[in-house]
Amino acid sequence: MKLPESYYLDSDVVKLSRDLIGKYLFTRIDGVVTGGYIVETEAYNGIIDKASHAYGNRLTPRTQTMFMQGGVAYVYLCYGIHEMLNIVTSVEGQPHAVLIRAVNPTIGLDIMQYRRNMAVIKPTITMGPGSVAKALGVSRKINGISLQSDTLWIEDRGLTFADDEVAAVPRVGVDYAGDDALLPYRFYIKGNSYVSKPNK
Repeated sequence: MKLPESYYLDSDVVKLSRDLIGKYLFTRIDGVVTGGYIVETEAYNGIIDKASHAYGNRLTPRTQTMFMQGGVAYVYLCYGIHEMLNIVTSVEGQPHAVLIRAVNPTIGLDIMQYRRNMAVIKPTITMGPGSVAKALGVSRKINGISLQSDTLWIEDRGLTFADDEVAAVPRVGVDYAGDDALLPYRFYIKGNSYVSKPNK
């Protein structure tokens, strides 16, 4: 069952980022369903977060999706190469987002393997945000799409992880954010082989 629209309206993006661990993320692209459960996320806390695209209330053609009401996808291109899937949260005008960094795949692995052009299935298939988007067929074509759609959605299937099973650590690649780079806004399941960069 899809998470209800109300789930995404919570103004505590850090709490939601943690809560999304263990939720199932699915896409239906060209009639084919792929997905798995989320094992790594990062929270981006809107206009006060120096690591956020919307820091300082920055509203641009790229960031305008972040200012929409929570419950839509924010997909952007990173380094001109990788598409990145984010979940927009909170109310309209408050640009919070959760980056999906890694997924433990459970359905459609053959399709993911084809999309990732991999000879054999390895954890790198959905390890890291660029890999997640490519494996699940996510592109900027679905930027702004509702998570109530039949193209992209998240389900709660009752999979939970205790706090001692989930690491809360600084985010990856946001050194430019100064003190905000040290905030423990990244969550991942300890010991899961699909996690992109486990902290030692």
